[in-house]
Amino acid sequence: MWETLGTVRDLGRLQQIASVLIGHGFGDMVRRIGLSGALERAGRILHWRDAEATAHMPPPLRVRRALEELGPTFVKLGQVLATRVDLLPPEWITELGKLQNSVPAVPFEQIRPQLVEDLGADPAEVFARLEEKPLAAASLAQAYRAWLDDGTAVVLKVRRPGIRDTVEADLRLLARAAEIVEARAPDLRRYRPTQVVHEFAVSLRRELDFAGEGRNAERIAANFAGYEGIVVPKVHWQWTSERLNVQDLLDGIPGTDLAAVDAAGMDRAALARTGADIVLKMVLEDGFFHADPHPGNIFYLPGGRIGVIDFGMVGRVSDQRRLQIVQLLHGLVAREPEAVAEVLMEWTGGSGEFDESRLQADIGAFVDQYRGVPLKDLHMGLMLSDVTTILREHGLSLPPDLALMVKAFLTLEGMGRQLDPDFDMASAAQPYVEKVLLRHWAPRALLRRGRRGMRDALELAGDMPRELRRLLRTARRGRLHMQMEVTSLKAFGDQVDRAANRLTLGVVTAALVIGSSIVMHSAGGGVPSRWLLALGVMGFIGATVVGMWILLSIWRSGRR
Repeated sequence: MWETLGTVRDLGRLQQIASVLIGHGFGDMVRRIGLSGALERAGRILHWRDAEATAHMPPPLRVRRALEELGPTFVKLGQVLATRVDLLPPEWITELGKLQNSVPAVPFEQIRPQLVEDLGADPAEVFARLEEKPLAAASLAQAYRAWLDDGTAVVLKVRRPGIRDTVEADLRLLARAAEIVEARAPDLRRYRPTQVVHEFAVSLRRELDFAGEGRNAERIAANFAGYEGIVVPKVHWQWTSERLNVQDLLDGIPGTDLAAVDAAGMDRAALARTGADIVLKMVLEDGFFHADPHPGNIFYLPGGRIGVIDFGMVGRVSDQRRLQIVQLLHGLVAREPEAVAEVLMEWTGGSGEFDESRLQADIGAFVDQYRGVPLKDLHMGLMLSDVTTILREHGLSLPPDLALMVKAFLTLEGMGRQLDPDFDMASAAQPYVEKVLLRHWAPRALLRRGRRGMRDALELAGDMPRELRRLLRTARRGRLHMQMEVTSLKAFGDQVDRAANRLTLGVVTAALVIGSSIVMHSAGGGVPSRWLLALGVMGFIGATVVGMWILLSIWRSGRR
C-alpha cells in the first residue's frame, strides 16, 4: 500500500518517521506495517539506531517522546488522542496530555514577508507598535503583541510559514498508515485508526484556518451576550485571514498561576462556579463548546470574570445528543442504572459486537456503588471516566463529539477542584439538566416533534407507491443487482494469484533445466555444437536466476 506514495517528499518524510519510531523502540511496528519494505524498495536505507536507551521506559512515555520528535502534526495527533478517554487507558491519557505545543520560535524576519502579504502593508504602517519578540511560539503559530493607533493592545496570531505543506504530507502518510494498521494488525483494529485519523485531519485543517477560529469565537461570544462572567476577545476582521488572526489582548492572570489568584484576593470558589456555568451552558444549552478548556487557554480577570482564548478546536452537540447527555447525567446523579445503560448502548450500538446483558450488568454494578452517596460527594468527572473505562473494557468507543464533551467535563472538574477543593460539579450541573429536560417535555416542544413526525410519516406514505413501482420495474428489466465485497476473500485471491505465478515460474524453470540438459547432451564438435553449448549454458543461467527469485519471494512472504 505504500507503493502509491505520490511524491519524493513523502518518501523522505516516511524515512524520517520510520527512523524516529525505530529510535524509540518501535522497530517491530515499522516492520509490521511495511514501512521498512517500502523504503528498501525505494532505495532508501534505514538507520536502525540503538533503542536500548528507551527500552526501559514505559510505552506511553516512549510514544510521547516519539510524537514530540516527529513534529507539529504528530504533537497535535497526540493531543487529540489525549481527548479519547474512551479508547485509551488513564496512564496513556495522562502522558499524552503532557504534549506541549511550545517549540523554538521562527525569527521575525522569516515571518515578516507573510505578515506583509496578509496585512496588505508593512506592519509598521498598520500598528502603532509591534513587538518582534513573540509572546508564545507553538507548533502551528506564533503570537506577537501589538498596539493600535487608539492604544488598544492586540495579539497577532501568525501561522508558521510553510506549515500547511508539512501538515498535508503528514496527513497523507497517517491516512495510509491507518489503512495498513487496520489490514495487518488485528489487535490494533479496535482503536479504529482510520476513523481517528480522519477525524484528526478534519480537526487539524480547521485549526489551520485562523479565520474559522475567529468565527468560532464570535459565535460563542454571541451565545453569551448579556452574561458578564465570560470575556471573549474581540476579533479585528480587517486584518484577520486564513493565516493571521488579530484579536484583543486579554490582560489577566493565567489559569496556571493560582498563587497570583490568591495574591489578587480573588474568590476561588466563585471562579470555579463561573467556569462551571460557562462550560455547562456551552455544552447543554448551546450545543457549541470550547473543546480544549485547559488552564493555558483561561485567564482570570478583575470582577471574577473568566477570559477564554484559542477557539481553534470546538465541539458540536446536536439536540438529540444533548438530551442523551442529560439523560446520562440524570441517571448517574439519580442512581438509575437502566437509564445509563440505555443511553450508552444507544451511543455504541453500531460500533462493534458486545454482550449487551453483561454491559448492562457492569453499568448497573457501577451505578449501584453510588447509592446513598450525598450529591456534593459525587465526582462527576470521575464517574464519566469510570463509564468510559467500562466501554473500553467491552471494546466499545464513544462518537467523536461525545469524546470531546467527556474530555471537556473532565478538564472542567479538574480545574474546579484546583480552585476549590469543595467544588461540586454534580450540583452545578443539576439546574442545566433540569432545564434541558423541561424544555424537551414542554407542550410546545412535544407539539413541534409530533408535527414533524406526522409530516415525515405522510411523506413516507406518499412516496411508498412510487418507490415500490420503481423497484418492481427495475427487477422486471433485470437491472436489480446485489453487490457484496468481502475483503478477506480479496486477500485470499491475491495469495492464490501469487502462488499460481510462482508455480508457473517453477514449471518454466524446470523446463529450462531439462531443455538445457538435452541441448548440451546433443552438442558435439563443430561451430553449430558450440552454439548449442552456449544456448544450453544460457538456459541454465536463466533457470538459476528464476529459481533464486522464487526462493527470495517465498522467503519474503514468510517474513510478512
